[in-house]
Amino acid sequence: MAGAPPPDDSSLVVVLLDTSLHFWNAVVRSSSGLQQVLSFLNSLALMNHMNHLVIIASGCNSCEFLYDSLDSDERAGANHQTASEKIVQKLNDFVSRDATQPPKFQPSLLSASLSMALCYIQRALKEKIGPSKPRMLCLQASPDAPHQYIAIMNAIFSAQRSMVPIDACMVGAQHSAFLQQAADITGGTYLMPQQADSLLEYLMTIFTVDLHSRQFIQLPRSAGVDFRASCFCHKRTIDMGYICSVCLSIFCKQHKECSTCGSSFASSGTKRKTPAS
Repeated sequence: MAGAPPPDDSSLVVVLLDTSLHFWNAVVRSSSGLQQVLSFLNSLALMNHMNHLVIIASGCNSCEFLYDSLDSDERAGANHQTASEKIVQKLNDFVSRDATQPPKFQPSLLSASLSMALCYIQRALKEKIGPSKPRMLCLQASPDAPHQYIAIMNAIFSAQRSMVPIDACMVGAQHSAFLQQAADITGGTYLMPQQADSLLEYLMTIFTVDLHSRQFIQLPRSAGVDFRASCFCHKRTIDMGYICSVCLSIFCKQHKECSTCGSSFASSGTKRKTPAS
Protein backbone atom coordinates (compact mmCIF):
# COMPACT_ATOMS: atom_id res chain seq x y z
CA MET A 1 0.00 0.00 0.00
CA ALA A 2 1.34 3.41 -0.95
CA GLY A 3 2.62 5.41 1.99
CA ALA A 4 2.88 2.37 4.28
CA PRO A 5 5.83 2.45 6.72
CA PRO A 6 8.76 0.12 5.98
CA PRO A 7 8.77 -3.23 7.80
CA ASP A 8 10.56 -3.58 11.14
CA ASP A 9 13.29 -5.72 9.64
CA SER A 10 14.42 -3.18 7.03
CA SER A 11 17.68 -1.39 7.70
CA LEU A 12 19.84 1.51 6.66
CA VAL A 13 23.32 -0.03 6.70
CA VAL A 14 26.35 2.20 6.27
CA VAL A 15 29.48 0.13 5.62
CA LEU A 16 32.85 1.75 6.33
CA LEU A 17 35.34 -0.11 4.15
CA ASP A 18 39.00 0.15 5.09
CA THR A 19 41.07 0.67 1.93
CA SER A 20 44.53 0.87 3.50
CA LEU A 21 47.35 -1.53 2.69
CA HIS A 22 46.53 -3.30 5.94
CA PHE A 23 43.11 -4.27 4.58
CA TRP A 24 44.30 -5.10 1.07
CA ASN A 25 47.00 -7.40 2.41
CA ALA A 26 44.69 -9.05 4.94
CA VAL A 27 41.58 -9.57 2.80
CA VAL A 28 41.41 -8.20 -0.70
CA ARG A 29 44.58 -9.85 -1.96
CA SER A 30 43.88 -13.14 -0.21
CA SER A 31 42.17 -16.03 -1.93
CA SER A 32 38.71 -14.81 -3.08
CA GLY A 33 38.84 -12.13 -0.37
CA LEU A 34 37.32 -9.33 -2.43
CA GLN A 35 34.65 -11.64 -3.81
CA GLN A 36 33.65 -12.59 -0.25
CA VAL A 37 33.24 -8.93 0.68
CA LEU A 38 31.20 -8.22 -2.47
CA SER A 39 28.98 -11.26 -1.88
CA PHE A 40 28.27 -10.01 1.63
CA LEU A 41 27.44 -6.50 0.42
CA ASN A 42 25.05 -7.92 -2.18
CA SER A 43 23.42 -10.09 0.48
CA LEU A 44 22.59 -7.01 2.56
CA ALA A 45 20.44 -5.75 -0.30
CA LEU A 46 18.93 -9.18 -0.99
CA MET A 47 17.87 -9.78 2.64
CA ASN A 48 15.11 -7.20 2.26
CA HIS A 49 14.11 -5.16 -0.77
CA MET A 50 13.57 -2.18 1.55
CA ASN A 51 17.15 -2.23 2.83
CA HIS A 52 19.24 0.85 2.12
CA LEU A 53 22.96 0.19 1.63
CA VAL A 54 25.65 2.86 1.68
CA ILE A 55 29.39 2.18 1.30
CA ILE A 56 32.08 4.64 2.40
CA ALA A 57 35.73 4.09 1.51
CA SER A 58 38.04 4.89 4.40
CA GLY A 59 41.46 5.66 2.94
CA CYS A 60 44.71 6.85 4.46
CA ASN A 61 44.43 10.40 3.10
CA SER A 62 40.72 10.81 2.33
CA CYS A 63 37.26 9.25 2.54
CA GLU A 64 34.62 8.98 -0.14
CA PHE A 65 31.13 7.60 -0.79
CA LEU A 66 31.45 4.59 -3.09
CA TYR A 67 27.87 3.39 -3.34
CA ASP A 68 24.32 4.35 -2.38
CA SER A 69 21.57 1.88 -3.24
CA LEU A 70 18.99 4.70 -3.38
CA ASP A 71 21.04 6.69 -5.88
CA SER A 72 19.12 6.90 -9.15
CA ASP A 73 22.26 5.99 -11.12
CA GLU A 74 22.82 2.86 -9.03
CA ARG A 75 19.18 1.79 -9.19
CA ALA A 76 19.30 2.07 -12.97
CA GLY A 77 21.83 -0.77 -13.04
CA ALA A 78 19.49 -3.74 -13.12
CA ASN A 79 21.43 -6.68 -11.69
CA HIS A 80 23.68 -7.16 -8.69
CA GLN A 81 26.65 -8.12 -10.85
CA THR A 82 26.56 -4.68 -12.44
CA ALA A 83 26.42 -3.09 -8.99
CA SER A 84 29.41 -5.18 -7.88
CA GLU A 85 31.38 -4.14 -10.93
CA LYS A 86 30.61 -0.49 -10.22
CA ILE A 87 31.77 -0.87 -6.62
CA VAL A 88 35.03 -2.50 -7.72
CA GLN A 89 35.66 0.18 -10.32
CA LYS A 90 34.97 3.01 -7.87
CA LEU A 91 37.08 1.26 -5.24
CA ASN A 92 40.04 0.98 -7.60
CA ASP A 93 39.65 4.60 -8.68
CA PHE A 94 39.49 5.77 -5.08
CA VAL A 95 42.57 3.79 -4.01
CA SER A 96 44.51 5.25 -6.94
CA ARG A 97 43.53 8.81 -5.97
CA ASP A 98 44.04 8.24 -2.26
CA ALA A 99 47.57 6.90 -2.70
CA THR A 100 49.11 10.32 -3.30
CA GLN A 101 52.27 9.27 -1.47
CA PRO A 102 54.50 6.19 -1.79
CA PRO A 103 52.66 3.14 -0.38
CA LYS A 104 53.02 2.98 3.38
CA PHE A 105 51.30 0.96 6.05
CA GLN A 106 49.38 3.93 7.37
CA PRO A 107 46.10 3.45 9.24
CA SER A 108 42.88 4.50 7.55
CA LEU A 109 40.94 7.63 8.52
CA LEU A 110 38.37 5.83 10.65
CA SER A 111 37.41 9.02 12.49
CA ALA A 112 36.59 10.82 9.23
CA SER A 113 34.53 7.94 7.81
CA LEU A 114 32.58 7.65 11.09
CA SER A 115 31.76 11.36 10.91
CA MET A 116 30.66 11.06 7.27
CA ALA A 117 28.44 8.09 8.15
CA LEU A 118 26.81 9.92 11.06
CA CYS A 119 26.13 13.00 8.94
CA TYR A 120 24.56 10.85 6.23
CA ILE A 121 22.42 8.96 8.73
CA GLN A 122 21.17 12.17 10.37
CA ARG A 123 20.22 13.61 6.98
CA ALA A 124 18.49 10.37 5.95
CA LEU A 125 16.47 10.33 9.19
CA LYS A 126 15.58 14.01 8.95
CA GLU A 127 14.47 13.75 5.34
CA LYS A 128 12.91 10.30 5.94
CA ILE A 129 15.01 8.65 3.24
CA GLY A 130 14.72 4.86 3.40
CA PRO A 131 14.39 2.79 6.61
CA SER A 132 14.37 4.46 10.02
CA LYS A 133 16.65 1.90 11.71
CA PRO A 134 20.24 2.80 10.86
CA ARG A 135 23.40 0.97 11.84
CA MET A 136 27.05 1.10 10.87
CA LEU A 137 29.49 -1.67 10.05
CA CYS A 138 33.27 -1.10 10.09
CA LEU A 139 35.25 -3.57 7.97
CA GLN A 140 38.63 -2.69 9.37
CA ALA A 141 42.19 -4.01 9.26
CA SER A 142 44.22 -0.93 10.20
CA PRO A 143 45.58 -0.74 13.74
CA ASP A 144 44.30 1.97 16.06
CA ALA A 145 45.69 5.42 15.34
CA PRO A 146 46.13 7.20 18.70
CA HIS A 147 46.02 10.65 17.08
CA GLN A 148 42.43 9.90 15.99
CA TYR A 149 41.32 8.95 19.51
CA ILE A 150 39.46 12.17 20.38
CA ALA A 151 37.59 12.36 17.08
CA ILE A 152 36.69 8.67 17.18
CA MET A 153 35.36 8.87 20.75
CA ASN A 154 33.30 11.94 19.85
CA ALA A 155 31.79 10.00 16.95
CA ILE A 156 31.10 7.00 19.18
CA PHE A 157 29.24 9.10 21.74
CA SER A 158 27.30 10.84 18.97
CA ALA A 159 26.24 7.45 17.64
CA GLN A 160 25.23 6.40 21.14
CA ARG A 161 23.03 9.50 21.59
CA SER A 162 21.46 8.87 18.19
CA MET A 163 20.93 5.18 19.04
CA VAL A 164 22.98 4.04 16.04
CA PRO A 165 24.77 0.73 16.75
CA ILE A 166 28.33 0.41 15.45
CA ASP A 167 29.27 -3.12 14.39
CA ALA A 168 32.89 -3.95 13.71
CA CYS A 169 34.64 -6.77 11.89
CA MET A 170 38.38 -6.56 12.56
CA VAL A 171 40.37 -8.56 10.02
CA GLY A 172 43.79 -7.20 10.95
CA ALA A 173 46.55 -8.82 12.94
CA GLN A 174 45.51 -7.31 16.27
CA HIS A 175 42.37 -6.25 18.08
CA SER A 176 41.11 -2.68 17.89
CA ALA A 177 40.46 -1.10 21.29
CA PHE A 178 38.64 1.78 19.57
CA LEU A 179 36.18 -0.49 17.76
CA GLN A 180 35.73 -2.69 20.83
CA GLN A 181 34.66 0.42 22.74
CA ALA A 182 32.48 1.57 19.84
CA ALA A 183 30.55 -1.71 19.74
CA ASP A 184 30.24 -1.92 23.53
CA ILE A 185 29.07 1.69 24.01
CA THR A 186 26.57 1.75 21.12
CA GLY A 187 25.21 -1.79 21.55
CA GLY A 188 26.82 -3.17 18.41
CA THR A 189 28.77 -6.36 17.76
CA TYR A 190 32.54 -6.67 17.58
CA LEU A 191 34.17 -9.66 15.90
CA MET A 192 37.66 -10.67 14.88
CA PRO A 193 37.40 -13.69 12.53
CA GLN A 194 39.88 -16.44 13.24
CA GLN A 195 40.13 -17.63 9.62
CA ALA A 196 40.34 -15.21 6.68
CA ASP A 197 39.10 -17.85 4.22
CA SER A 198 35.83 -18.06 6.18
CA LEU A 199 35.24 -14.31 6.21
CA LEU A 200 32.00 -14.56 4.22
CA GLU A 201 30.58 -17.08 6.70
CA TYR A 202 31.30 -14.74 9.62
CA LEU A 203 29.83 -11.73 7.81
CA MET A 204 26.68 -13.55 6.70
CA THR A 205 26.02 -15.20 10.05
CA ILE A 206 26.46 -12.14 12.24
CA PHE A 207 26.32 -8.86 10.35
CA THR A 208 23.32 -9.48 8.11
CA VAL A 209 21.09 -9.69 11.19
CA ASP A 210 18.88 -6.59 11.33
CA LEU A 211 18.16 -4.64 14.51
CA HIS A 212 14.65 -6.05 14.87
CA SER A 213 15.84 -9.66 14.68
CA ARG A 214 18.62 -9.02 17.18
CA GLN A 215 16.00 -9.00 19.92
CA PHE A 216 15.58 -12.75 19.39
CA ILE A 217 19.14 -13.80 18.44
CA GLN A 218 22.13 -14.11 20.74
CA LEU A 219 25.03 -12.52 18.90
CA PRO A 220 28.63 -12.95 20.11
CA ARG A 221 29.96 -10.48 22.65
CA SER A 222 33.56 -9.53 23.28
CA ALA A 223 35.03 -11.40 26.23
CA GLY A 224 37.04 -8.37 27.28
CA VAL A 225 36.91 -4.78 26.06
CA ASP A 226 40.03 -2.62 26.25
CA PHE A 227 38.80 0.66 27.75
CA ARG A 228 42.22 2.30 27.98
CA ALA A 229 42.35 5.86 26.72
CA SER A 230 44.97 7.75 24.73
CA CYS A 231 46.65 10.79 26.23
CA PHE A 232 45.94 14.15 24.63
CA CYS A 233 49.59 15.22 24.69
CA HIS A 234 51.43 12.36 22.96
CA LYS A 235 48.46 10.33 21.65
CA ARG A 236 49.72 7.19 23.41
CA THR A 237 47.55 4.50 24.97
CA ILE A 238 48.04 4.70 28.75
CA ASP A 239 47.01 2.77 31.85
CA MET A 240 47.32 5.67 34.31
CA GLY A 241 47.24 9.38 33.66
CA TYR A 242 46.31 12.88 34.78
CA ILE A 243 42.80 14.15 34.06
CA CYS A 244 41.73 17.78 33.80
CA SER A 245 38.81 18.31 36.20
CA VAL A 246 37.32 20.97 33.90
CA CYS A 247 37.29 19.41 30.40
CA LEU A 248 38.30 15.81 31.26
CA SER A 249 41.34 15.86 28.97
CA ILE A 250 43.82 13.07 29.73
CA PHE A 251 47.59 13.48 29.98
CA CYS A 252 50.35 10.96 30.58
CA LYS A 253 52.54 13.47 32.44
CA GLN A 254 52.00 16.34 34.86
CA HIS A 255 51.48 19.73 33.21
CA LYS A 256 51.17 23.24 34.60
CA GLU A 257 48.00 23.87 32.65
CA CYS A 258 45.56 22.02 30.42
CA SER A 259 46.46 22.32 26.75
CA THR A 260 42.80 21.88 25.84
CA CYS A 261 40.96 24.40 28.01
CA GLY A 262 43.85 26.33 29.60
CA SER A 263 42.90 25.58 33.21
CA SER A 264 45.74 25.68 35.74
CA PHE A 265 46.54 22.39 37.41
CA ALA A 266 47.30 21.87 41.09
CA SER A 267 50.86 22.08 42.33
CA SER A 268 53.10 19.02 42.17
CA GLY A 269 52.60 18.46 45.92
CA THR A 270 48.92 17.68 45.41
CA LYS A 271 49.05 15.90 42.07
CA ARG A 272 47.50 12.47 41.85
CA LYS A 273 47.37 9.96 39.05
CA THR A 274 43.99 8.59 38.03
CA PRO A 275 43.24 5.40 36.06
CA ALA A 276 42.78 6.47 32.43
CA SER A 277 40.07 3.91 31.87
